[in-house]
Amino acid sequence: MLQVSAIREDREKVIRGLKKRRLKSIEESLDRILSLDQKRRQTQQQQDALLAESNSLAKEIGALMKAGKKDDAEKMKARTAELKKQIAELGPVLAQTEDELQKLLYSIPNVPHESVPDGGGPDDNIKVHEWGTIPTLGKEAVPHWDLIKKYDIIDFDLGNKISGAGFPVYKGKGAKLQRALINFFLDEAEKQGYREIQPPIVVNEASGYGTGQLPDKEGQMYHMQIDNLYLIPTAEVPITNLYRDVMVNDDELPIKNVGYTPCFRREAGSWGAHVRGLNRLHQFDKVEIVQIRKPEDSYNALDEMCAYVQSLLEKLELPYRKLLLCGGDMGVNSALTFDMEVYAAAQARWLEVSSVSNFETFQANRLKLRYKNKDGKTQLLHTLNGSALALPRIVAGILENNQTPEGIKIPKVLVKYTGFDVIN
Repeated sequence: MLQVSAIREDREKVIRGLKKRRLKSIEESLDRILSLDQKRRQTQQQQDALLAESNSLAKEIGALMKAGKKDDAEKMKARTAELKKQIAELGPVLAQTEDELQKLLYSIPNVPHESVPDGGGPDDNIKVHEWGTIPTLGKEAVPHWDLIKKYDIIDFDLGNKISGAGFPVYKGKGAKLQRALINFFLDEAEKQGYREIQPPIVVNEASGYGTGQLPDKEGQMYHMQIDNLYLIPTAEVPITNLYRDVMVNDDELPIKNVGYTPCFRREAGSWGAHVRGLNRLHQFDKVEIVQIRKPEDSYNALDEMCAYVQSLLEKLELPYRKLLLCGGDMGVNSALTFDMEVYAAAQARWLEVSSVSNFETFQANRLKLRYKNKDGKTQLLHTLNGSALALPRIVAGILENNQTPEGIKIPKVLVKYTGFDVIN
C-alpha cells in the first residue's frame, strides 16, 4: 500500500510511475486520496483540540471544587458536556473518512521502479539474459502430457476423480521426482543462508491484506467462508506475515527465509496447449524465498536473489531466459520484477518458472513492518520474494528436454535425491 506521505510529497512522480502500468484516471484517484487525507487530518486536529480543551477544563473544575467555588465549576461542566458532544460527533466522521481512505489506498498498485519499462503486457517485457542450449529433439519427441501417460508418473484423470481438473496425482518416479526437487531447492537455499520455515497453508483475512493478495486477488483464492480462511496462493503470504506488526531489531537484518508449501489458485480455466498438462494447475508445489531488508540494501538483495534462482536452473541444466517485466505485466504489489522462463523443447515455448520481486515498502506499510535506524528513527523495511522454484513447469521442462528413446534422463544434480537416473 502506498504511503499517503509519498503521494503528498511528490504527486507528479507517483503519477509518472503509475502510468507505466497503463492505468486510467489515476490522477482522479490520487486527488481523492489527498482530499480524504486532508479531511482526516483536519478532523483529527479538531478532535484533538476539543479533547485538549476538555481535559484542561476538567482540571480547572477539580481545582474550583476544591476551592469551594461550586457555581463556577458547574458553569464549566456545561461547557465540558458540549465539548464531549462535539468530540462524539466527530468520531464517526473520522472513522468513515479513514475507512474510505484505506479502501482507496488498497486499490492503488505500487509505483514501478524507474528502471521498469512502459508497456501493456508480456510483449513489452525486455529480455536481459539467456543461458543454455535449446535441445534438438527427434521426430518421435512428444510433450510432457504424453510422456506422463507413457511412463505412468502423473495422473490427471485420478486427480479429476478425487478433486477436479487441475489437481494431478503424482505416482512412483513422478512422486519421487517431486520430492527430489523440493529437497534439492531447500538444501540449496540453506547453503545460501536462508532459514527454513514450515508455515500454515491457510491464512486469515488480515494476512491476505498484509501481503496484498486481498482485496486484489480475492477471486483467485480458495476461501473457506465458515472460518473466513484462505488457502495460500504462495508461501510468500504466511512467511512474510510472520513479521506483521513487528518492530525488527537492527541486528536481526537481513532476514532470509525459505519455505516449501503446496499452493492453491482458482485461476479461470481455458483451452489450448498453453494450459495443458502441468502448464497451469489449481494445486502445485513451490519453494519460496523471502527477504526483509533495509531500503538501501534491497536492490542488491534483488540481484542476489535473481542470481540464486538462475544458479538453480543452471544446475538443473535447463535453458532459461531472464525478463524484466514492463509496468503493465507486473503484479500490483511489485516495484520491480524479473521473470525466469524455461524452454520446453517439445512444446517449443518458454514457460515461466519464477518471479523475483522487490516490493519496497508496499507490503511493509500494510504489515506495519518497521525497524529503528542508527539515528533512532522508525522506518518501514523493504520486502522481497521469489519462486525458487515452482515445480510443475520445471518438471515439464525436465521431461520434455531430457526425453530419449531409452527414457527420460534425470539431471545429474538430482540423482542423489531420486535414487535413479532415468525414468523408463
